[in-house]
Amino acid sequence: MSKYPIPAVIAVVVHEGRTLLVRRANPPDAGLWGFPGGKIEFGETVKAAALRELLEETGIEAEAQDIITSLDILVPDSSDVLRQHYILIAVKCRWISGQPIAADDALDARWFPVTDLDPDRIAMSADVDTIARLALGSQ
Repeated sequence: MSKYPIPAVIAVVVHEGRTLLVRRANPPDAGLWGFPGGKIEFGETVKAAALRELLEETGIEAEAQDIITSLDILVPDSSDVLRQHYILIAVKCRWISGQPIAADDALDARWFPVTDLDPDRIAMSADVDTIARLALGSQ
C-alpha cells in the first residue's frame, strides 16, 4: 500500500472507427476490458510510457499525440479503507502498424467498434466508452 498516488498511463488508440482494448490480467481491473497501460517509470515521459505499455501489451506501434483526460482510480480494501490511488493519464495515440497480440499482463487484445462500447454489454474499466468517444471526436 502506497500513501501517495501512483501515476500511470493508458494508451487510447482509435483507428478506422475502432479502439484497441485489452482484457486485464491483474488487479485492480482483472478480467475487465480497458486500454493498454501501466505505471510510469522513473524518468519516463507520459507519452513514452503510453507507447511502451502499448507495445508491451499488444505489439502495436503508434505515435503519441495529445493527453485526452485523467482519471482518479481509488481502490479500497475489503473493509472499504483506501488501499491504492492511481492517477491514469489518457494519451491519444495514432496507430502506425501491427495487429493486436496479447502479451505482458494482457489476457486478450482486440479492436472494438467505438459505437459498440456499452458497459451494460461489455465488462469494461471505468469510462472506457467515454474516453474512446472523446478520442474519436478529436480525430
